[in-house]
Amino acid sequence: MLHFDPTRYDAAIFDCDGTLVDTMPLHHAAWRAAFARYGAPFDFTWELFQRRAGMTLEATVEGLNVEFGCALPPVPVADAQREEYARRADQIAPIDYVVRFARQVAREHPVAVASGSSRASVEHALQVIGVLDCFSTVVTAGDVREGKPSPDTFLLAAERLSVHPHRCLVLEDGALGLEAARRAGMDAYHVGREGGAAFRSAQG
Repeated sequence: MLHFDPTRYDAAIFDCDGTLVDTMPLHHAAWRAAFARYGAPFDFTWELFQRRAGMTLEATVEGLNVEFGCALPPVPVADAQREEYARRADQIAPIDYVVRFARQVAREHPVAVASGSSRASVEHALQVIGVLDCFSTVVTAGDVREGKPSPDTFLLAAERLSVHPHRCLVLEDGALGLEAARRAGMDAYHVGREGGAAFRSAQG
């Protein structure tokens, strides 16, 4: 059960893909198509994908190049992934219990989105599920120098909300995002697609 304690928090910050919108399978399929197009010498499994959830697309390719000793061009492969994802954009669906929670918190407190995806992708997804107007602040990959697990995305969201980082509650589905929240000094919920949520203290 998700809970927002107004004596502890002044704002909530939400990841987008896999947290508010059920787009992770779509992104994975888009990655596999992009890697196939460029002849990647590895199988981009779900486990590989999950380990990099929250990274920018280009950083994902760069990391895989190091891991597998290949030389895929980061920008063209990332652009191919975006193209393949756009073809599947009509399949975007909300993660209902997180969206309900976002709407509930937004009635009385500022809420933001902090994502490693592009602004166009994030705003389109939020618009499709009807919650773009809930968020006064949207921080995406192009707004920060380093993506998750760096805390920069969450810290910038807090700054734009005019809320101290320690007074922000994060909702995230990925390990890199949870680590970013911890580094930002923010408590977090680790949310799942099927409704499970586990609280993570910034101190633990």
